[in-house]
Amino acid sequence: MKVFLTGKGVEYQKKSTEKFNTVEQAEKLLPAGGKILACGTCVKSRNQEGTETCPINTMKDMYEIIKESDKVVTF
Repeated sequence: MKVFLTGKGVEYQKKSTEKFNTVEQAEKLLPAGGKILACGTCVKSRNQEGTETCPINTMKDMYEIIKESDKVVTF
């Protein structure tokens, strides 16, 4: 499973709370073979940098993910 984060989603490591523990969820996803990708524009506009667990990617990368996927969820 690949997750492409945009907007506020790229802040998941900073915004994790006890009720919505996004870091814990990511820690479950990654060892199971999942991959988290972040929109480069969204990361840079928030004065952040990519991380090992959430590297910066491009719109071309997002297009490839969608093209390869049998299911796409947006919200």
